[in-house]
Amino acid sequence: VFNSYLSDAHPTLFERTLFPGQCSATQPWHDLHIMMIGPSAQDAVQHFIERWTFVRNQKYPNYPPLSLSSTSAAAENQPSTVTLPPGGTMKPSCKVQVCRSVCDWSHGVPTEQSIQNAYIGLIQEAKHFIYIILQLDLGNVQNLKMGQSISNTVAGGLVVNLIAKALVERILKAATAGEKFKVIVMIPEVPGFPGKIEDTRTIKLIMAAQWRTVNRAGFSIAEMITKAGYDPKDYISYYHLRSYDRINGPRSFLENILKKTGYSYGHAQAALARIWLGAGNPEWDKNNGTLNTVEPEISPTRSWSIPKTIAEAKKILETYESASTPSDREVNDSVGQHALQDSTKLQDERWLGNNDEERNCIISELTYIHSKLMIVDDLKVVIGSANLNDRSMKGDGDSEIVVVVEDTDMIPSKMNGQSYQAARFAATFRRALFKEHLGLIPPQNCTPTNAHDVTTFMTPVPNAQIDTTNSPEDHLVEDPLSDEFLALWNGTAKNNTDIFWNIFRTVPNNAVKSWTDYNHNVPSVSEGHVVANLSAEEIKKQLSGVKGHIVQGYMDFLIEEPGLVGGWEWTWLNIFLPLYI
Repeated sequence: VFNSYLSDAHPTLFERTLFPGQCSATQPWHDLHIMMIGPSAQDAVQHFIERWTFVRNQKYPNYPPLSLSSTSAAAENQPSTVTLPPGGTMKPSCKVQVCRSVCDWSHGVPTEQSIQNAYIGLIQEAKHFIYIILQLDLGNVQNLKMGQSISNTVAGGLVVNLIAKALVERILKAATAGEKFKVIVMIPEVPGFPGKIEDTRTIKLIMAAQWRTVNRAGFSIAEMITKAGYDPKDYISYYHLRSYDRINGPRSFLENILKKTGYSYGHAQAALARIWLGAGNPEWDKNNGTLNTVEPEISPTRSWSIPKTIAEAKKILETYESASTPSDREVNDSVGQHALQDSTKLQDERWLGNNDEERNCIISELTYIHSKLMIVDDLKVVIGSANLNDRSMKGDGDSEIVVVVEDTDMIPSKMNGQSYQAARFAATFRRALFKEHLGLIPPQNCTPTNAHDVTTFMTPVPNAQIDTTNSPEDHLVEDPLSDEFLALWNGTAKNNTDIFWNIFRTVPNNAVKSWTDYNHNVPSVSEGHVVANLSAEEIKKQLSGVKGHIVQGYMDFLIEEPGLVGGWEWTWLNIFLPLYI
């Protein structure tokens, strides 16, 4: 799991920088990855070699060919156990199937859409619960001739993948039988980088395509369930992720360093860029390489010349950092850890500037979900590169790869209040994510200063993961169908949503149902900055109530604007939409 902090300003110690040259804040990013050991890894190797060979033959014939012969023997000789430090062992227990979306033009093979087949099959098999977190939403439910989106609930039409249809059918099957069945979907607040939605046609288009999947335009998932006589909110719900932080860059502090050293924060960032770039390319350097950046609390973008040599860059950084005292370095560069189970309080965080500067440096931004994952019944997992849209699913669009994982190691659990046998991999993966969303894990420091800061979530295979299945936090998220869990989940999402709305007037929001509402509520301050007339202390007091990163899904945002999801523009778009969504 990768979820980076929002603040990335480190004026007292630049080595903590995650993304040099990315101003003083970076969009928080949520991603998921998997590492495989064993014969299933050979399928991934074969896929890579096929892709390499296909592209090499087309474009790069001078590159050496790759062969499976050297890797096949290694795969066949995989050990039955994996040695873990310090001396423990892990016996492989997962059955893993690699699936792909590939075709003649992307991979040099006949069209394969085994990813879509896997998703549909697992949805159809689901008995209790489905959790989906992904970058691009499922798609629309449409009729055969009018408006397209991302996925179909009805067979036919220009959009051909039927994952939304599978979801509707599975939900209606449960509803007809009177069974408790839940689908939780998490997607980004905005399907792209933040900006003024009204002025960004691409963002409006993709959001509208998602709404046509979710609850609008006549053939959405929600509308199909409603037409069958059931309340869709009883079965499927949507959520986003959002973060807050404080940029460690008060103007008075940075101006004092400039007076002492003659270097600005931008100079120091340009020096760091040279160190990360290395010695440089003479052809590039002769064009006077520059770094465009924004200093904390300053809006205009400025250009800074990147030092010619690493030695010069190191001298600039050493001089700049020498202006800070050891006490200055004790001030946290990020305060986002307080949304998790931190042992300290947000209100007690020290600050290097005055109260007004601190208020101006408190920010919020959506956490961009780049993950592509589905967990079914705490038994099976699908994870990989594929979104649930036509480009990823139909096989002859983007080339994609995923793995379906079914663990044979079963653990005692709960489902809908009853004893239940769950697969260890699926259940612990889902619980870890839910605990992260709800703020029920320790802080995950991106730049740990000691071994204590390194948590079990931060270490990959073959490092043994700590068994938390009997922890109080695990028990809170153990049963995804229990009334207690759903109250915690939805209550936390609503509480976080309300706090962000009160302080930052975050848009999208379900309170904004029309463009009139939008123009009335879009803040006049820079996006993500404080709108409320509150002091820094009052803001920190309210933000201390944020738990985790989950917020409510804004499915009713602009719902009173039917032109966004219908009309002549969508009729014209039908021909082209599947090409880029």
